[in-house]
Amino acid sequence: MTQNTMNQPMPTFPPGFLWGVATSAYQIEGAATEDGRGPSIWDTFCRQPGRVHHGDTGDIACDHYHRLEEDLDLLADLGVGGYRFSIAWPRILPNGRGRVNQRGLDFYQRLVDGLHQRDIAPMATLYHWDLPKTLEDQGGWRNRDSAAWFADYASLVFEALGDRVPYWITLNEPVCASFYSYGSGTLAPGLRLGHDAIATAHHLLLGHAEAVAAFRASGAPGQIGITLNLGPTSPATDDPADVAAAARADALATRWFPDAVFTGEYPKVLLDFYRPISDFSFVHDGDMERIRVPIDFLGLNFYKSWVARAAELPSPRRRTATDLGAVSEVPPGAEVTNFGWAVVPEGFRDVLLWLRDTYPNLPPIYVTENGASYDDYVDPTGQVRDTERISFIDRYLRGAAQAVEAGVDLRGYFYWSMMDNFEWVEGYGKRLGLVWVDYDTGRRLPKASYYWYRDMIAAQHAQDTR
Repeated sequence: MTQNTMNQPMPTFPPGFLWGVATSAYQIEGAATEDGRGPSIWDTFCRQPGRVHHGDTGDIACDHYHRLEEDLDLLADLGVGGYRFSIAWPRILPNGRGRVNQRGLDFYQRLVDGLHQRDIAPMATLYHWDLPKTLEDQGGWRNRDSAAWFADYASLVFEALGDRVPYWITLNEPVCASFYSYGSGTLAPGLRLGHDAIATAHHLLLGHAEAVAAFRASGAPGQIGITLNLGPTSPATDDPADVAAAARADALATRWFPDAVFTGEYPKVLLDFYRPISDFSFVHDGDMERIRVPIDFLGLNFYKSWVARAAELPSPRRRTATDLGAVSEVPPGAEVTNFGWAVVPEGFRDVLLWLRDTYPNLPPIYVTENGASYDDYVDPTGQVRDTERISFIDRYLRGAAQAVEAGVDLRGYFYWSMMDNFEWVEGYGKRLGLVWVDYDTGRRLPKASYYWYRDMIAAQHAQDTR
């Protein structure tokens, strides 16, 4: 059942709170073969039959590459103070390494300059899953050298944009770029591995650490962090088997990456569980201390919470890194989006509190993604009246405000997404944007939620000046 909070006064957030929206390169840019861009693992993955809904690709996406000024004006009209975007590695380095594609850098120069002209702070993500195909052909994130490849790419970007980007994110959702990309095989490059999938997670974190070191060495004046998506998982019943299964699922969905970043260790429950399929030989002396490098902020992506039940495990010989002997389900009675994800604003509050209470060295937090997909449509009056999304944002912001009141150092909130876009394996079948996109024509149409969010931001700014 939808909780009605719309008639209650909106809670206020601390002065200077950063309101924004987020996107990623492959999901909106298009121009997949233009101006020197090389192919990514998603370009090839989308062309494998059965991988993506309807065989959709990001070849055109939202055509943001050609509609940059129009989209910047939509951001300005929305009144956001920040815009989170990602930089496409294969647009900068078509082969992943070596020759720099200046035309690719020029696009991001125009983007960053256009944001500054509209008084919007850029927040740039260096890696949002679009690994250059040439690097995947060399082992991708399975190859320990990937950490150095990533650091070299990051250094080039810092040199070009470091003086104008105040917020940098090394990796977006590394659990997806490792366990779901090389373990379950549901995301590009679509491999189902055991030991090697766990190694990709480790190498991504090494790349994060090397990129942070490169940023510090560059002398750039901004801040740098990492974005992690957390999916808290509770046992479906009190049965000991369900309790153990939920502990494993939660360790992967919630603890593997923050434990490494903030404590220099991986969760023992998974280290023990993975022993039949991995000897962890990819962890070298000194690695975990490097991964624990101090960062300036944590980006949090939050979409859902789960309950888990025990399930049969394949034999170690057939087991992948995501075979945990657990089946995750929506909490009983929970409202769901059309993604089938539970709407749990109290879970959003609780994960913010959990982070504060679990990691004593936790830096400030920015919510870098939070959003919902609904069955949006343009009605006969030419409007998109997405009242469910408005209710969703309202309730989640109330959960965030409760966490702030309890002492969580939350500095900003970025809604996902600024516009409808290519939603990975769902193709164009799911819409999470504040702006409707007609994929046939590219036309943009702000939804009711766009105007609600604009008014809410304006009200928060008015409160700041009182």
